[in-house]
Amino acid sequence: MLNDQFGRQFNYLRLSITDVCNFSCSYCLPNGYQCDTPRNFLNKNEISTLVNAFAELGTKKVRITGGEPCLRNDVTDIIKLCKNTPGIEKVAITTNGFNLLKKIDEFAEAGLDALNVSIDSLNPNLFKLITGHDKLTLILKGIERAVELGIKDIKINAVLAKQFNKNQLKDFLAWVKHHKVTVRFIELMETGDGATFFEENHLSGQTVKAQLLAQGWLQVVRGKLNGPAEEFCHPDYDGRIGLIMPYSKDFCKSCNRLRVSALGKLHLCLFAEQGIDLRELLNEDDTAATVKAIRAAMGNKEISHELGKRLTGATTHLAMLGG
Repeated sequence: MLNDQFGRQFNYLRLSITDVCNFSCSYCLPNGYQCDTPRNFLNKNEISTLVNAFAELGTKKVRITGGEPCLRNDVTDIIKLCKNTPGIEKVAITTNGFNLLKKIDEFAEAGLDALNVSIDSLNPNLFKLITGHDKLTLILKGIERAVELGIKDIKINAVLAKQFNKNQLKDFLAWVKHHKVTVRFIELMETGDGATFFEENHLSGQTVKAQLLAQGWLQVVRGKLNGPAEEFCHPDYDGRIGLIMPYSKDFCKSCNRLRVSALGKLHLCLFAEQGIDLRELLNEDDTAATVKAIRAAMGNKEISHELGKRLTGATTHLAMLGG
């Protein structure tokens, strides 16, 4: 198992396969994707070497992310590659869902275990205002199809922000009443390009947590492969509510994930100052050397991010590393 100097175990890889995104969400890419980095993203051979190295280090779960990972034509092949890697037990993908209805059948056939879809509002007009796209109805149909196909681990990610928070909790509660999915509210995180939006829109998830507890929701024990979300269930609801609160005390205490960018850089934290370049080792198909490099890097992992001090590291926007 891969450990750091603080005794934390890391069994979860978040793998970005592109930093390109076709949405222009107000909290991430309000002006759309700017193509300000090289686009020689990891190929399937390099991804295979990387995932095998992480599997040797005890990684059990791989989440494919972006940008928008479904913009890559070979995303289904990458899902299958990860699923067929010995030691990997769970393969997930995070997507904006723009072509989910079209692709979900082949994702399921490739072995996809878990699906996260970013939906910041169930109001079609507000959804279009936030993302720049009128695709909410199509995305919801894609989620319905995922349920039909038997994908049981389905989560909806919704960012908490003052600008579009009115009735958000009420609307999502009504939706999970009869849908076996988890809606996770994520506190808005400051990024290098998003300081002003953060100052104007940040909301604490503790307010939502207090409302849930007051309405009889009960906190669920976190699974060993799960991330830092606090999840809640209610006997009268088919679905669940989750909260990701990176500004809360001891948020990083249970950290179990590492990140690799689409350009092959290992990031020990979403808000690290820089990534550690693995590309040459991956290009040489050197799994053993990649394992060694990842182990060596762990000595530099910090105990926590410093978002509370408004230090955002190298993360200019969330699409560059997949959140």
